[in-house]
Amino acid sequence: MSMTDTEARMRGWTDKATAERLEKDVAAVKSDIAALTDQITDALNTFANATGKQARRGYKQARDNMDSTLDDFSERGSAMMDAAQDAYGSIEETLEEAITQRPLATVGVALGIGFLIGFAWRR
Repeated sequence: MSMTDTEARMRGWTDKATAERLEKDVAAVKSDIAALTDQITDALNTFANATGKQARRGYKQARDNMDSTLDDFSERGSAMMDAAQDAYGSIEETLEEAITQRPLATVGVALGIGFLIGFAWRR
């Protein structure tokens, strides 16, 4: 069976129409994929910016906490030094009073401490 000229033209026209429709569909899919890619890129950039801001906030807060802790340590160290100096001053005054008021007892204590140090040294 042979195809007539009209049938061949009809097939070519149908195939041409189908091909054009297919090309339009492929172009639509490509544009949809491009739009989706742009949306995903925007979402990732937004997420990255938010994460960066959060990281900077966390770093700033950690740094502030560290500065506060160091300030507290500095204040406590100063208070301990002041207390040690006060204790040294009071011990010095107490020893001066003990030496001037009880010289024999002071000599006895010094000899006892010397004996203990010598005994511990020999061990």
